[in-house]
Amino acid sequence: MKPILLSLLVVLLGFSPLHSEAADVKSVVTPGKKIKVEEFDSLRTKPNFQVLDVRTADEFKSGHVAGATNLNVHDPEFAKKLAALDKSKTYLVHCARGKRSAMATEQMLKAGLTNVLDFTGGFEAWIKAGKPVEK
Repeated sequence: MKPILLSLLVVLLGFSPLHSEAADVKSVVTPGKKIKVEEFDSLRTKPNFQVLDVRTADEFKSGHVAGATNLNVHDPEFAKKLAALDKSKTYLVHCARGKRSAMATEQMLKAGLTNVLDFTGGFEAWIKAGKPVEK
């Protein structure tokens, strides 16, 4: 195929209505990428995305992002619990400010979970932005 036709085909396929959700995920997810409030908020309700709150159970009970799963990064069973996570999902990881989410993200990547995004502002940035909190 001639280079110009191949280029045209790539452009057309890239904007095709058959463009998949999986392709959208791959364009957003660079393993361990750090994201901020607005990107976190826009991704958290997408299919196959899961919010993972790595704060303590008490912190989680005092308020959390709706739909979040709590998995304390300091839990001695954290690595074991990571192994049970669905590797096909994309995880939006957060803590209070960013230190624990960075630590959790690193452990998740080492455990073979590649669809992991680190919400660096954490729950404090979420509250400061006036986003909804569930208790």
